[in-house]
Amino acid sequence: MASIRTGVALTAVLGAAVSGCGESSSSSDPPPADRPERIVSLSPSATETLFAVGAGEQVVAVDSESDHPAAVPRTELSAYEPNVEAIAGYRPDLVVVPADVPRDALAGLRKLRLEVLPQPVPDDLEQAYEQMRALGEATGHRDAGERLARDVRAQVEAAIAAAPRGEGLAVFHELDPDLYSASSETFIGRIYARLGLRNVADRAAERSGAPYPQLSAEAVVRADPDLIVLADSECCGQTPAKVGRRAGWDRVAAVREQAVVAVDDDVASRWGPRIPELVERVAAAMEAAG
Repeated sequence: MASIRTGVALTAVLGAAVSGCGESSSSSDPPPADRPERIVSLSPSATETLFAVGAGEQVVAVDSESDHPAAVPRTELSAYEPNVEAIAGYRPDLVVVPADVPRDALAGLRKLRLEVLPQPVPDDLEQAYEQMRALGEATGHRDAGERLARDVRAQVEAAIAAAPRGEGLAVFHELDPDLYSASSETFIGRIYARLGLRNVADRAAERSGAPYPQLSAEAVVRADPDLIVLADSECCGQTPAKVGRRAGWDRVAAVREQAVVAVDDDVASRWGPRIPELVERVAAAMEAAG
């Protein structure tokens, strides 16, 4: 499942505006003597945040999935099966990894006396903001990290406040064409809850005990979501038009009302500075759903 590969199963672009602000404003942060100067990031979300807080020049390598912003020093390093020797070859003084990185890899990095910063998938927006602050602190850009968290929070809250009232509207978040979804117990699910949306994946999650349950096509049609968010448009070529051609889906309210929206797969599965893009995109789609 392409979206699950990034750890969330999974996420307006702060874009150049916010990233540029983060990088330029970081010049006011006095660099500490022990500031890391050779950072390896094995987390796409962390990579985006590192560049947004102004630590981009300190990043010497990122994993194969880290593709934003364009200037990232992309490599073939894997975040799922980290090669300790390959990572050590970059002579890092800080390695940022997902918290669920294999234990033997984590132990291997620490055995080499490398500074390692594990970051878990956040439960909610507050934890995402805390990770932005933590990365700023760890890289000598404390003030920029604080500013980034504050700016992202402000944009998210503004988007939520401006969104139509979601009460009574049901959403289906599609992670891949096999109809895996994200329930309200996930990071993305909690964003939908903040927008007042009812998540049609919750019942399947309760039955399976999995926060990212797989639904059948019949179950989705029966749930009749008012809004469908496609987080598999890039990985798997899914589009609103293709959804409309699925057998029986022409009866779904979201299809009838043209409230099927494709979002950038990466934006939908990451929790860095581009969170506002996802919230604004969903909020705009809610206009059609309402």
